[in-house]
Amino acid sequence: MDVSGGSGQPRSGNDEPAEPRAHPTAPAADPTGPAERGPGETSGQPPATPDEPGRAAPTGKPDPDTDGESDTDARPKPPSDSRRAPDPSAPSDPSAPTEPSGTTEPSAPHGPAEPREPAAGPRHAAHHAGTDAPRHRTEAHTEGTGGPGRPPQRRPEPGGGLLMGRPFGVPVYVAPSWFLVAVLITWVFGGQLDRVLPELGAARYLVSLFFAIAFYASVLVHELAHTVAALRFKLPVRRIQLQFFGGVSEIEKEAETPGREFVLAFVGPLLSLVLSGVFYAALLPVEPDSVPGVLLAGLMVSNLIVAAFNLLPGLPLDGGRMLRAVVWKLTGKPMSGTIAAAWVGRALAIAVLIGLPLLTQSLGSDAADDVGMDTVMDALLAAILAAIIWTGAGNSLRMARLREHLPELRARALTRRAVPVQADTPLSEALRRANASGARALVVVDADGTPASLVREAAIVGVPEHRRPWVPVSTLAQDLTDGMRVSAELSGEELLDALRANPATEYLVVEETGEIYGVLSAADVERAFVKAMARPS
Repeated sequence: MDVSGGSGQPRSGNDEPAEPRAHPTAPAADPTGPAERGPGETSGQPPATPDEPGRAAPTGKPDPDTDGESDTDARPKPPSDSRRAPDPSAPSDPSAPTEPSGTTEPSAPHGPAEPREPAAGPRHAAHHAGTDAPRHRTEAHTEGTGGPGRPPQRRPEPGGGLLMGRPFGVPVYVAPSWFLVAVLITWVFGGQLDRVLPELGAARYLVSLFFAIAFYASVLVHELAHTVAALRFKLPVRRIQLQFFGGVSEIEKEAETPGREFVLAFVGPLLSLVLSGVFYAALLPVEPDSVPGVLLAGLMVSNLIVAAFNLLPGLPLDGGRMLRAVVWKLTGKPMSGTIAAAWVGRALAIAVLIGLPLLTQSLGSDAADDVGMDTVMDALLAAILAAIIWTGAGNSLRMARLREHLPELRARALTRRAVPVQADTPLSEALRRANASGARALVVVDADGTPASLVREAAIVGVPEHRRPWVPVSTLAQDLTDGMRVSAELSGEELLDALRANPATEYLVVEETGEIYGVLSAADVERAFVKAMARPS
């Protein structure tokens, strides 16, 4: 069985200049995302702390769209991740100077710098008086995707158990639950060997363990068929995992055509059928009542069962993906195929729950001592299989709706406007410029106008108002890395892939020319993702 993934919200700016404001702290309307607020505004919410890397720090006045919400994880994901409660903190004074909205980072904010001369703030204000006109884009430039800072972070390993190898460059993991099923197979198959080959004695369990390993090797071949097909279609595969009930190939993108979707799903059961035929051919010259004969017969039957089960026409099974491809081809709508295959999968789950115990009981032992235990075990197995199929069908529906709404996530629409400031600019002066231009973020640039770091909102919130004229913005900034620069043209799955590949709380958004467009918050992306998922398909 293969699981295709696909995998996400912030900004209030557009290409129009900001409207004049009656008061520098008055929030601006945001038709595409969270309400735009002037930098430095704080709400009654507790501010985000460095222990919550993906949480957007609250901004000063109550926001009808976001007040009371708290975003958690810095990287955008499907909305199934755990959420943590915000740390308590006293609300800021609504009359305090405004600061740009943003998100925290994992490291602790630097403490405020020691006081310097009070004249620093007014002096910068006078020097930059010409920057008060509202602007959408800043005039600092960046050298493409390069710049100061560390090299891009490598994507972390997916994990998922014991790493067994990397065939075709895809990591293969054995989940802890596999060892449990290996013990169960060894015990059950050992009992059958005792009836067929009683002369083996205790050695039958070694033969049974070999059968369990060989059977899951066949399952791995089944999953490798999905993986090779996916790589052939240039679809990234995150990992293969062997679990209690078989294996899963985690394909991160959806096939582009129904034909490819059909092939991608069919190759797994096809390889299982081929393996079943190979074991049957190997069984012909072997004595049936010998150890090799029993092993080959068991592997032939088990692979035949795997192929037949996966060809059942309901998601999340391979047959369900084949049915989805057929409906997709007939209707031209992948969502219609997903809905049809998912509901067939749910009906299949009910059929397994009721029919499997009845089938096994009709084919089982007639001994009175065995009937009670066998009935309980069959009912338990049927309930687990039905739950897996039902849950997988529901997850497939959710993932399809996710992909349907992914194009709504556009970096240009979610990016917050930002103003460039020098490293030694006092915080109060930087906030004044941001308010004057309607920006919600600060980018620290060097003397040549090249972005060097992003000012963290959580650090700004932690600086008392009376100290802001003496605190340079550089002490509150996070250095930029190459992975923290994203193109303003990214959208949908490409945007999420870029953010997942380089986890951070904030990203510098640049035009193709290298010009600064603004700052993208991972928390804003997640908020937009959740809102998009909440809308009906």
